[in-house]
Amino acid sequence: MADAALVLTGSPSLAPLLARGALLSPFKRPAPDAEFPRTRLVLPALRVDLARLAAYERVCGFPTGDDALPPTYPHVLGFPLAMRLMSGRDFPLPLLGLVHTSITITRHRAMPATGAYELTVHVEGLAPHRRGTEATVVTEVREGGDVVWESRSTYLARHRTRRPAGAPREEVRKPLPAVAEWRLAEDVGRRYAAASGDRNPIHLHPLTARLFGFPRAIAHGMWTVARCLAAHGTPDSCHVRARFRAPVLLPGTVTYAAQDGRFELRGREDRLHLTGDLYST
Repeated sequence: MADAALVLTGSPSLAPLLARGALLSPFKRPAPDAEFPRTRLVLPALRVDLARLAAYERVCGFPTGDDALPPTYPHVLGFPLAMRLMSGRDFPLPLLGLVHTSITITRHRAMPATGAYELTVHVEGLAPHRRGTEATVVTEVREGGDVVWESRSTYLARHRTRRPAGAPREEVRKPLPAVAEWRLAEDVGRRYAAASGDRNPIHLHPLTARLFGFPRAIAHGMWTVARCLAAHGTPDSCHVRARFRAPVLLPGTVTYAAQDGRFELRGREDRLHLTGDLYST
C-alpha cells in the first residue's frame, strides 16, 4: 500500500520519463522481494483535452462527439503518472523490456468527458512470475470524492528464476466464434502514439522495433483492448479483464472473436494475441 501522497500540478511529460527509464535500466536488479516506491501520485482537478480524446476515439473505433469517456481512456490519463513511478531510481524493474501483461478495469458509472477528476496512481507490489518479476500498478479516478474508475495493470520484467516444480499450466480455451476480420495499417502504432502520448519506439517504425528484437513495429497492447471493447460495447457500470498474449505485428490481419461476454484477438493459425472478459456490475 502507498505510504504518502505527492500532489502534482500537472501531468508529467512522457518523453523525458522514457529516456530516464532507459538510461537507468542497466542498473536495475529485479527481484520479487525488492523494495519499490511507496508514494501515491495525485493529480487533482484533471480536465480532459477533448481534441486528444477525439483522436483517441477515432484510432480505437469508439464513437466521437459523445460526452463520455471510453472505458480505456482513464488508463491513458494515468499512464504518465505510472511512468513517473516506473522510471524512477527506486523502482527495481528495468523499464527497457518491461512487458504489459494484463489489465483489469472497473468502471462504476458513466464518466462525462467534460467532468473534473482526481487521478491517483501507486505501485501495489511485486510478485514472482514463472518468467521473472511482475509489478502491479493501481490507477484510480475520483469524481466528487467517489471512485468512479479503477484499474490494476501488471508489468513483467523477464529474468532468470526458479520455476516451482508444480507450477500450474495455463487453461487452454476453445477459440471463440469469429465476429470480424481487421486489416491493420502500418501506421496504427504512430496514430495511437499521437493520441495517447505513448511513443515507445517498438510501436512506431520497423527500424526502431528491430532494435528491440521485433521484425516490424507492434501495436500497443492497450490499443488492442480498446479496439475490442469499441467493437463489443460496454455498459456504464462494468468490469473488464484482459491478458496480453502475443504482440500484433504491423501491418497485419487479425480476427476479432466474441461470445457471452468473452472476447479475443487472434492472428494467423489462431495465434492468440489477446483474451478478455467483460461483464456488467
